Amino acid sequence: MLTSIRSKLIVSLLSVTLLVGAVSLLTGVHLLKKHVIGEAANRVELDLTAASEMIRERVRLIRMALNITSLGSGFISAVDVANPDDLAYRLSRLAHHAKLDFAGIVGTNGKVLCRLGSNAKIQGVPAENPIGRMALERQSPAEGTVVLSREELIHEDPELAERARIAVRPNGAAEPAANPGNDETSSLALAAAVPIFEGSRVIGVLYGGQLLNRNETLVDMVRNRLSQAQSYKGRPIATATLFLNDLRIATNVTLPDGSRALGTRVSAEVKTAVLDQGRRWSGRAWVLSDWYITAYEPLEDIFGRRVGMLYVGTLEEKYTDIQAKALTVFILITAAGMIVALAFGFLLANRIMGPVHRLIKASQQVSEGSLTPDIGPILEGEFGRLQKTFMEMVAAVGRRRAASEDKIIQSEKQASVGRLAAGVAHEINNPLTGVLTYTHMLLRRKDLNTEMRADLETIAAATDRVRKIVKGLLDFSRQTKLDPEPTDINRLVSATVGLLENQALVKGVAVKFSPGDSLPMVTLDRSQMQSVLMNLIINALDATPPGGQIKIFTAPGLSGNGAIQKGVEITVADTGSGIPPEHMDKLFDPFFTTKAVGQGTGLGLSVSQGIVQRHQGHIRVQSEMGKGTRFFVWLPIERTGGKP
Repeated sequence: MLTSIRSKLIVSLLSVTLLVGAVSLLTGVHLLKKHVIGEAANRVELDLTAASEMIRERVRLIRMALNITSLGSGFISAVDVANPDDLAYRLSRLAHHAKLDFAGIVGTNGKVLCRLGSNAKIQGVPAENPIGRMALERQSPAEGTVVLSREELIHEDPELAERARIAVRPNGAAEPAANPGNDETSSLALAAAVPIFEGSRVIGVLYGGQLLNRNETLVDMVRNRLSQAQSYKGRPIATATLFLNDLRIATNVTLPDGSRALGTRVSAEVKTAVLDQGRRWSGRAWVLSDWYITAYEPLEDIFGRRVGMLYVGTLEEKYTDIQAKALTVFILITAAGMIVALAFGFLLANRIMGPVHRLIKASQQVSEGSLTPDIGPILEGEFGRLQKTFMEMVAAVGRRRAASEDKIIQSEKQASVGRLAAGVAHEINNPLTGVLTYTHMLLRRKDLNTEMRADLETIAAATDRVRKIVKGLLDFSRQTKLDPEPTDINRLVSATVGLLENQALVKGVAVKFSPGDSLPMVTLDRSQMQSVLMNLIINALDATPPGGQIKIFTAPGLSGNGAIQKGVEITVADTGSGIPPEHMDKLFDPFFTTKAVGQGTGLGLSVSQGIVQRHQGHIRVQSEMGKGTRFFVWLPIERTGGKP
């Protein structure tokens, strides 16, 4: 039967096809198992890093809220005179805005001036909160994770001590252990403390924090940010847990009855690796009722001791189902390929398999995080189009990934701007109102000479300007409407420079304004745009050493952003130290600053960029280390109907 060449060729091709098909199937199964689960493990590792950053960000927000409160003159006065009623009110307002569970003020003698809760006005007792004691001893801010004993919680507020209590239960059991003496009464907390200064003198310490025991909001926020609250077969894909030592104190891992698995313990293997050895642990693990792909890392307190763990995990069943479905599809494709290979011959199969292997390898590179896979030379015909489509898909994945990350970061920064704006308005407007009121009272006096009256009028105008700046910051964070009017740019710049001439003169920096000729009127919100110019000039003054100079130009200019549009460009150039290249991409990020603590909030350029963009303009910057920096503000002559 195999004497004919045709029969031998068919049998040979069939044998080769079967062999190639079998090898391809085995290789595909291996790669599928390796990379589907491998990709899930990589994602969990990244999720753990993101979750850890969320915890650190919460600590930073607590410290920021404490800093803002501690800088208020009214607060400082209340601490200095030890006014318990005023301090209790201010602490409750701070706790409300910053979502704190406990807060207090410690005097320089180490004793409590005021606390939140039922112990608010009990004074003179020693401070029991460790972070408050640390900040007082060091005379500097402290922040991080702390462990509070039951006695320390009772000192803060007896209600907190009861809220922190967690009944220890056997893993997998719905009911707590029979012996109530096994209850965990200590609590893990995120906390910060800052010194309170009266001039250069420390008059006390302000501390505050948030309990992690039973903190469902925090772990659910971590889970939802990591998986966008996705579920699979009625169960959340992602889970997150905070441990005090090896005990779950806040978790969205559930028991078979659907309740949260508070009071259960982690496995001995994980405890040894994370708590005893202080390293990350990741891998496939049985978490109470399901298999998860997990990652753990240790949590250290402010003294550097390992006191707990942070865990994130993703449901393994989703990936095993994906793997099974993909395997089924792959088997069908392989079988179809074997039939096609038999029909079209060995040569065609050989020509196809080369590019296929390259694409498989490229897919592996993409699954490992590379966005520049090697797919070999682009071929002619359908396979060439497939290669181009694959590369376009990889590029699109990279763009979407970057865009998603930018949107998340920007939304969090915008939320931070809003929270800070509200705090700034409360803490700055009150003292400014006092300055403005007393200045106007002085101006009513008849015995003032002309020079003194002019100085007082300058103080009143500048103070009123600061109030408008605070209002502008709030307007920016809330996206309120602009109040545009036709404006002479040269007059606006000249008036702004006049406000800062004395500051420049004191520092020994020359400020020169060269107005452009025949500039058209520009429709803009004069007050907000003056805030932009003042911020740019003040930044230039800060960056320019004595003897340097700042030059300001105005001139007609084209937009240069896509469609050509006429406008006016304002240039602020200094001879300062310049901006490091690694800071250029972060220059307009909210809260990014290179100034020393207390010298700036990092909001100025972010707010300025928002104001200019709402005028349908743009800001760009050029800088060279050691030679100086130029900021260019371009504004359109005619606005095109976008939202104000």
